[in-house]
This record gives sequence, C-alpha cells and structure tokens, in this order.
Amino acid sequence: MRPDAKAVLNDKGARRSLHRYFGVMQNDRTAKFRIASQLPADFAKDDSTEKLWKTHSDLLNQYHRLQNRLDTHISTFKELEKPPLSFLDLKIEIAERILKNCHFCTRKCRVNRGEGQLGYCRCGDEIAVSALFEHMGEEPELVPSGTVFTLGCTMRCLHCQNWRISQCAEQGRVYSVSQLAREIEGLRQRGCRNANLVGGDPTPWLTQWLRAFKQVEVNVPVVWNSNAYYSEETARLLAGFVDVYLLDFKYGNNDCATRISDAPAYWETCTRNHVYGKEVGELIIRVLVLPNHLKCCTAGILPWIGDNLGTETRINIMFQYRPEWRATELPELSRRLTRADMKEANELAENAGLQNFIN
Repeated sequence: MRPDAKAVLNDKGARRSLHRYFGVMQNDRTAKFRIASQLPADFAKDDSTEKLWKTHSDLLNQYHRLQNRLDTHISTFKELEKPPLSFLDLKIEIAERILKNCHFCTRKCRVNRGEGQLGYCRCGDEIAVSALFEHMGEEPELVPSGTVFTLGCTMRCLHCQNWRISQCAEQGRVYSVSQLAREIEGLRQRGCRNANLVGGDPTPWLTQWLRAFKQVEVNVPVVWNSNAYYSEETARLLAGFVDVYLLDFKYGNNDCATRISDAPAYWETCTRNHVYGKEVGELIIRVLVLPNHLKCCTAGILPWIGDNLGTETRINIMFQYRPEWRATELPELSRRLTRADMKEANELAENAGLQNFIN
C-alpha cells in the first residue's frame, strides 16, 4: 500500500471531511445502499411515476432518520428485517422507467434504451465494462479502491485521457448485474476500501448499478466517481445510495465547458450537484488544472467551493494534465502544465482559504 494511503487514516482533515466514509470503510458503520435495502417501501408497479417520486421523497426523510439511528448505535443493522419491497427497490423501479425515456444526464435525450436506442452517451441497456481491479492510483483515502470502469460518457472532453473508454472506442465486456455484484464482493474481500464506480462516467448505468447493489452482500462504501453532469432526477436517486461523491469540477464557466467538453449549462448543473451531494453524502472534489485556464476556470472554481461547500471540503487539485485524444485541436491545451501554473493553482487555493486540499 502507498505510504500516504496508510498515513491518511490519521489525517484529521480527511477524517473530518469524510467521517462517515471512514466508518463504513472500517465496518463501524453501514453503507447507504444496505440501509436503503432494509427500509420498507409501500408502492405498486402500476403507480404513476409522479406518485413514485412522492413516495421516494417521503422515504428519503425516513431513510435519514434510520441512518442516524444506526450511526448513533440506537439500532443495529442486524435488527432490521428484510422488507418485501424496499427503498432500494423503489429507486430501481424509478430508474427503470427513466431508462425507457432516458434523462439520467442533463442532456435528457429521452431515447428508449430498453428497446436498443442509443443517446449521446452511446449506452444501451446492458452494462459494458472496460476493466475492474484494485486501483492504487486514486486519492489516498480511497486506496486500494475497487474500481469499475464502464464504457460511455455524458460529455466529450477533447482532452480525455480515458477516451477509448468514454467514447466507446473499445467494445468492453457485458456483465450481468449478478456478475457485477459478485465482482464487487470479491474486490471488497480482497481488501479494497470501497466500490468505485467510474468510466467514462457511471451516470448512464445507474439502473444497472442499483440492480447490482441489490444483490451485494458485503458492507462496502459506494464511491460515485462522476463528471457531475447528471440530472436532478439522478441526483435524487443517488441520495441514500452513494456514500462518497467523487466529483469533477472541470470549468469555471459555461463557455469553456461547451467549447472543450460539449457541455452546455455545465456551471448550473455542476454546482447544483455538488451542493446536493454535500447535503446527502460526503464529497471529494477533483479539480483538473488546465493550461491557460487558471484565470477563467481554476480562479472561479476554488473560491466557489470555499464559499458554498466549506473550506474543510476535501479537494484534489490535479496537475496530471497531458494533451490526449483531440486536445491539439485547441492550441491552449496543446502543452502540459508548467511549474508556474502549479504554483499559481496552489496560491489560488490558499487565497480561497481552502484547508483540506491535496495535489
């Protein structure tokens, strides 16, 4: 294990920001998906979608009360009885309906993926996996991370380092949800600290992920490793399922987001999902510093985080940028970062009062 992955267990900043995650990771608390699977839900398959969402809203309040009882040891997970239908089952039912009129991401293509139609993300109804393994290169608190790379993405970042995965340049392997569940269990049993759902982006596959975790029988924190470009409906379904939101914060304005990643309404979507993620879970934010974008992007992102999410928010300011895929189509992205760029980014973080960032 990396030395910093050991040292982070005693890092006060990381533990304050990710207190519950550490508890689940060390099996002192219960992962959210397991709690959701034990919370009874009263609904019928022929209920209207509007009624299902009303039931979901009511149950989310009950969920938070149940989680608090478990976290404070007023109740124990073993005391809970398996209900005929659960909060997790309700999420699956809603997600299956969204799949037939797809609006998991902000684009809302509205295609019927259940009938083989493909939207912007190029994802169908069978989850395609590029790789799954014990990842040693993530943030120290996540390592070793049980990482599952799925194909497809809701954005088109010209500089994407995983473009073969995100743009479906490779075929991948189709997994059933039961196979995925067994793989997640195996990764946890081999010592992984979490189940890290990534890609591409995990958003198009939310239905399949909910189905898979219905069958997972181990206690493992779920890490939603996403570009944060997902719809409000997806955000609501993630509440009570995701333990840690590992979210990118790529751009400080819509112009850069649209020009580089074909992501209109990015700022409104990204900020909304970060705020809601902080309300219902715990956050790690990735800020990839781009050459020639410190003033227009980094300088806006970091103060916004401090002002709206708190200066103790766990942030990874990333200097790993290199020109990949179609990055050379934009002259400003055709080079790597300089030492001056890195120094400026760290100064921006310090000036914003951020106290819990890593590089």
